[in-house]
Amino acid sequence: MTAAVEMLGVPYSWGGGGADGPSFGKGRGALTFGFDCSGLAQYAWAQAGVRIGRTAREQGKKGWRVPEGQVRPGDLVFYDSDPASPGPEHVGIAVDGERIVHAPSTGGYVTFAPLIRRGYMGAVRPAETAPATSVVATG
Repeated sequence: MTAAVEMLGVPYSWGGGGADGPSFGKGRGALTFGFDCSGLAQYAWAQAGVRIGRTAREQGKKGWRVPEGQVRPGDLVFYDSDPASPGPEHVGIAVDGERIVHAPSTGGYVTFAPLIRRGYMGAVRPAETAPATSVVATG
């Protein structure tokens, strides 16, 4: 989505950002003005007029489940980045069938990354009227 790509280079801020754009985060992100992964996703979809949840887990529960080979620009792509806690803990926004734009982690900046990578769980196409679905690990 264009809105997310326009945020390339914005700092990662844990708990930062949301529908209105970048903000100071919480805890370890309190001194950094930027986005965390789900804040960036919420911002991008708000610019398209669709409200989605604030956390990756909330975002992964609503929308249309998208098969791996059918991911298109704007779809939310989810990753399990913490084996000790069932995911998803991370979300990116598909740019095309091979890349996402995301806010990666503390010390990082909004950037591009490969869509299929370690911890990949699946993708969801948000829609306020879509049936509740869950992102399920694909193997």
